[in-house]
Amino acid sequence: MLVVGAAVLGVVAGTCTGYVVQANRTPTPLPPLSQPVVKQAKGEAEPLSAAQDRRVKTDGDLRKLLVARPAGARNAPYPVGNDGWMNLASYAETFEKPDQAFTDQVTSEFRRAAVTSWRTSDTHYVEIHLVQYRQEEDMDARGEAENGTYWAERHSGSHGWPIPGTGDGMAYVNSTPDREPGYLPLYSAEAHAWRGDIAVDIYVNDTRAITKKEIMSLAERQMGRL
Repeated sequence: MLVVGAAVLGVVAGTCTGYVVQANRTPTPLPPLSQPVVKQAKGEAEPLSAAQDRRVKTDGDLRKLLVARPAGARNAPYPVGNDGWMNLASYAETFEKPDQAFTDQVTSEFRRAAVTSWRTSDTHYVEIHLVQYRQEEDMDARGEAENGTYWAERHSGSHGWPIPGTGDGMAYVNSTPDREPGYLPLYSAEAHAWRGDIAVDIYVNDTRAITKKEIMSLAERQMGRL
C-alpha cells in the first residue's frame, strides 16, 4: 500500500511540475494570418480572337456550323425546320411523345436548334440537328446526347463505335431494317455527341444498308466544325 501510494503521489507531482514549467515558458507566437500581397499586373489583357473564343463561334449564326452537304446532293422531299431553324414545338414533334418531350426540353433550358437535311438519291436521306441549351444549371447538351445514345443502343441489330475526339460520342449502324407491309425495308444509322452547350444528332436512312464509314465520316466532320 505504501509503494502504491508513493507511485500515485509521484505521478501527481510530476504532472504538477510539468504544468508549472509550461506556465513559466514564453508563449510561442502563431504564424500571421495575412499573406503577402500579390502585385497586380499592369496593362490590359488582349481579348481572345474569334478562332480562340468558342463562345464567339457558337453564339453567332448556328446554321453556319452545320456540315456542308456533299456535292450533287438535293433537297430532301420534306425539309426539316424553317430556313435552317427548328423551334421548340417542331423539335418536340421529332420525339415519339411530343408532349413529354416539350416539357423535358423546357426543363433542360432549350435555347435553339439549327438543322439541315438532304438526299443523295431517291432513297438515301440525311438529317442533322445542332441543339443548343442555355446550361445555366446543368450540362443539358450532354444529357441530350446521352439520351440519343440510350435509344440507339436499344435498336435491334445496332452496332456502335466511339466518335474520335468526342469523349463519349457514339455512332451506330443498324443492320436489321425496319419492315412494314407495303414498304421497302428501311435501314438506318445515327450519331450522337456533344460539345460545350451543343448536342449533335445525325440520322441517315436508306433502303440499302448504311456503312460505318459514312456515319463516322459525317460525325467527325460535324464535330470538327464545333
